[in-house]
Amino acid sequence: MKIDRIELFLLRLPYVHFFETSFGRAYDRTFSLIRVEAGGLTGWGEGVAEERPLYSGETTETAWHVMKDFLIPLIFEKKITGPEEFARAASVYRGNRMAKAGLELALWDLAAKAAGKPLSALLGGTRTEIEAGVSCGIEDSLPDLVARVGSYLDQGYRRVKIKIKPGWDTAACAAVREKYPDIMLQVDANGAYKVEDMETLAALDAFNLLLVEQPFAPYDLWDHAKLQKRMKTPLCLDESILSADTARAAVEMGSCRIVNIKVGRVGGPVEAVKIHDLCQKAGIPVWCGGMLESGIGRAHNLHLASLPNFSLPADLSASRRYYREDIIDPFIELSGPGKIRVPDGLGIGVNPVASRIEKATLRREEFRPS
Repeated sequence: MKIDRIELFLLRLPYVHFFETSFGRAYDRTFSLIRVEAGGLTGWGEGVAEERPLYSGETTETAWHVMKDFLIPLIFEKKITGPEEFARAASVYRGNRMAKAGLELALWDLAAKAAGKPLSALLGGTRTEIEAGVSCGIEDSLPDLVARVGSYLDQGYRRVKIKIKPGWDTAACAAVREKYPDIMLQVDANGAYKVEDMETLAALDAFNLLLVEQPFAPYDLWDHAKLQKRMKTPLCLDESILSADTARAAVEMGSCRIVNIKVGRVGGPVEAVKIHDLCQKAGIPVWCGGMLESGIGRAHNLHLASLPNFSLPADLSASRRYYREDIIDPFIELSGPGKIRVPDGLGIGVNPVASRIEKATLRREEFRPS
């Protein structure tokens, strides 16, 4: 099916509540949407690169540049029609995984609609409902953190992740555990710690955590392996896992016992499924991380998380966790305590709302084959 038109949108959406990690505090999110049209059908993808190069070296501007000047011309020049074909062709360009993922996601949505199926059916999904967790940022005080966790538990979430950084770690865990001794609790450092902090990290064993996510820098598989040998709590790698190759290296080195798969971080569903399959074969459970996506990206994540080895609760909370007005209709909601249903419509199964997208759009550009 020949691609007729591609549109890029740069959007900004305000958060319901600020979100703070070891990178800093944010009050809104800037991201890209990708719309691909072919044969009267439309596919939507979301680019998760952020405004500043903190989580990743990519930014909204670099991703826009790579999509506009390299990836979109590649689609038209090679007459690419499908996501797997795109992933193979785009591999000629190094890195820029978030830019690649945004376009590949749109092509997957388009392919599923053309096939008359939900996206999960094309990816190999086996479940219709996802166990959902919620991510809690760094708050102004420990009482604020405990209250925030309590509000999410009241909403029905069963697994809570709290962000940590040096100086906001053991005390934060102790405060939450004192109030909620039995909840599924995990922590995420986003690579904020150094090798000298191993004693502090090892002390997290005392809090009966589900996992400790990405304590060291993304490149540092070796020190993660050394720390994992010291800790009974499983380490989970996020930023370190860029491909099936880095996942294999981490597993063989013993750098982690759990892997977080973020489709934007690894370059798209083709690579995400490879990582899922590799980890499943190795007996390593995976879970689906989030980048505070809008409903379009969140819907894509739900379809991916329906694959069988996504056995731990995902960071896929309801739309209202982050945004008062999502850009889809209906919003993504909890379907039961700690559960979110995988959309069962064609493609990603959600409806983008043009007026809300327009309201949030900072820039838009259209591309057609020459």
